[in-house]
Formats: sequence, structure tokens, C-alpha cells
Amino acid sequence: MVSIRVPKSQRAKRELLKHAPKLVETGKKTLILHGTKTSAVLNSVLSDIYHLKRDNAVKYTKKNDNIRPFESGGESSLEFFSLKTDCSLIVYGSHSKKRPNNLVLGRTYDHHIYDLVEVGVENYKSIESFVYDKKLAPKLGSKPFFAFIGEHFESVEELKHLKEVLLDLFRGEVVENLNLAGVDRIYVCTAISPTTVYMMHCALRLKRSGTSIPRMELVEVGPSMDLVVRRHRLPVESLKKEAMKTADHAKKMKNVTKDPVHGKLGKVYMPDQQVGKLVLSNDVKGLKRERREAKKNKEHSKKQKVNPE
Repeated sequence: MVSIRVPKSQRAKRELLKHAPKLVETGKKTLILHGTKTSAVLNSVLSDIYHLKRDNAVKYTKKNDNIRPFESGGESSLEFFSLKTDCSLIVYGSHSKKRPNNLVLGRTYDHHIYDLVEVGVENYKSIESFVYDKKLAPKLGSKPFFAFIGEHFESVEELKHLKEVLLDLFRGEVVENLNLAGVDRIYVCTAISPTTVYMMHCALRLKRSGTSIPRMELVEVGPSMDLVVRRHRLPVESLKKEAMKTADHAKKMKNVTKDPVHGKLGKVYMPDQQVGKLVLSNDVKGLKRERREAKKNKEHSKKQKVNPE
């Protein structure tokens, strides 16, 4: 039986609170791992993915022999590393004769494998191979645009799944309001065939257009590659239903407000009481004491008259 360790310091308690479930979750972290054997192309792919997500990613360079996605018992190490690093997105690279330049993209729920997509990398061009004005390089933490071109993203199940995983992987933290100046990149994914997607990363150059909306130009900054879907595994329906649950928001109470000083305040409707028209009875509890005192005084005065000194 595994013993439960209780935090003994305030710092440990704060760290546990960071890992605890929240009503509005923060941005997802990405874990990048190497398999038993990797090629030079795959090493460059993993380095470029880490460069694009270095503000919210963890990269392990040590080779892992026990990780075997899509196999029973081969995913326990992935779940362990996910729990250790608090990462919910996984990128795993491996290379073999049967599956060269193999890339596995996965998501976890409660640090258990949620779904997996396996793709092969072809026609790869790294970030270093592109020549452009470095002033146009996307800034760290900026929000990207996404363009998915091709009808296969709507009709083919494998590409629909790959689209969801790519959006989760590169979109960053979900925000409600967005400044146009903070959007300086775009990921363009084109469905060449039912199993192949051409993906490229471009910077956005804003130019004057004579209107309030600027004209945009795309400058390819890399990386770019062909992703050939090999295997994929959708989440179990029960797990998907549990992962899609959202917290029930409390009903808004009418005429109730919260103040930081006074706390919870409420307004109550009181109709006109019309006090001037009320009929007052003599049977009032507040007058009983006065009646008892008057009665005692009356009896006392009678006794004085009966027994004069």
C-alpha cells in the first residue's frame, strides 16, 4: 500500500495547490521525450518543437527504453513522467526500420493517457534553414493563428483527430481578449491526401492598408514538414465524457451582491406598512408591568385607609 505524504511546509502546500484541479485551468505544459533510438532529423524536429514552446515545455534528452506507445504496459512510463512534470501534452520521438522518423503526439487526462496520434516526418526543413529578417521572428508567448486547408480535415477521422491534437499542442493558453499586436505567427496545415498533412510555420508582417484593419503578409520562418498519419487511438467514450465535464456555475441570485468589506449584501422588498392607519389594542405586553404596579399601589392605599395610625 502506497503511503500518502502530507506536506509539512507552506512551500510544499503551495506547490500542491498548483497541481490541484482548478475551475479555469492554466495553459497546458508539453513533455518532449526521446525513444531508444532517434535519427538526426527527429532530433532536429524535437528541438524545433521545444524552441516553439520553450516557455511552457519540458524536454528530456535521455533515451527511454521502457516507453512503447500503443502497447499494453508500455505507456506507464509516459504517465509517470506526465505526473512528475505536471505535463498534459506529450511529444515522443523514435526511429526504427519499420517506422522511420516516428513522432507520437499524445494528451493525458488526470495524468493517464487520453489519446494518441502517430505520424511519420518527411520532407523536413528546420528553423535554421530559413533566411529572413530576424526582426520578424515570432516573440515568445505570442498567440498563433491556425489555417487548416482541405476537406479531408472534415471527412477523414484520422485527420480530424490530428487537427484536435495540433490545436491543443500549439495554441497556448486560452484567453478571452486578444491584442492584434500579440498575434505574430500562423500555422498553416494543408491536407495533401487522406493520410498526409503539409505543415508550415510562418511569421505575420503587418502593413498599412488604408483602413483600420492592417494588411497581412506571410513570411515562412520554419519549421516545415509533411506529417503522414500511421496510427491513432481515440479516447474511450467514458473517459471522454468525464474529461469534457465542466464546473456548474452557481445561479445568480436576484438582489444579492458581494462587498469586499461588508461581505454578502441583499436587498429585501418591503411594502408600505401604513403605520398611521394601524389600530392599537389595549392588550399590549409592554403595559402589563405598569398595570401590576398600579394595582399594588391601589391595594397599598386601601390598607392605609383601613388601618389608620
